[in-house]
Amino acid sequence: MGQKINPLGFRLGTSQSHYSIWFAQPKNYSEGLQEDQKIRDCIKNYAQQNMRTSSGVEGIARIEIKKRIDLIQVIIYMGFPKLLIENRPRGIEELQMNVQKELNSVNRKLNIAITRIAKPYRHPNILAEFIAGQLKNRVSFRKAMKKAIELTEQADTKGIQIQIAGRIDGKEIARVEWIREGRVPRQTISANIDYCAYTVRTIYGVLGIKIWIFIDEEYNNKPLLVFSLYPRRNKKEK
Repeated sequence: MGQKINPLGFRLGTSQSHYSIWFAQPKNYSEGLQEDQKIRDCIKNYAQQNMRTSSGVEGIARIEIKKRIDLIQVIIYMGFPKLLIENRPRGIEELQMNVQKELNSVNRKLNIAITRIAKPYRHPNILAEFIAGQLKNRVSFRKAMKKAIELTEQADTKGIQIQIAGRIDGKEIARVEWIREGRVPRQTISANIDYCAYTVRTIYGVLGIKIWIFIDEEYNNKPLLVFSLYPRRNKKEK
């Protein structure tokens, strides 16, 4: 039977790194995990309420959290940070206050920074938000997928695979539709593949979007270490 694994966790240590960096004792680990989720949800809700875009794209690629004893550092990687900041000069300060209220942590200082991404449509989260906005506006799923592929081709990617599952176009029977362009070597650990799973709520029901993007990087040419299971024999033994 096929053994499925998350492509990001599969590549930890090669092309992927952790989005949360902190240490906690086993009894406090669950609290730290819930705290991370609260921070991410609060930032995404704030972006949804304050960003007015026609395509419905928030533009958040990922949120990295680094914790110390007296400091929580949050780095938001965004494709379109101007849409969040230009209408609100004190947008980051307001966001910081909202997250601080959500956490209720008096002893620790919170620091939020926004980093702009050069090629937004190279990241699957931003692309999934774009497809979700198209599906909510009742655009044909095939047209939305082809448009998304065009956007990634402009961002210099080696390949992309998009999968949509659920009651597509309001049909009574749920089905899975997918499209691939270029190379997507999902079983190769050294291949830099970015992945995301996104949920869309439409008037027909819930649809699931999965996106794999193959980005060619320098370390794809680096050789992997190969360990032999069989010990070498000495010439004397022969």
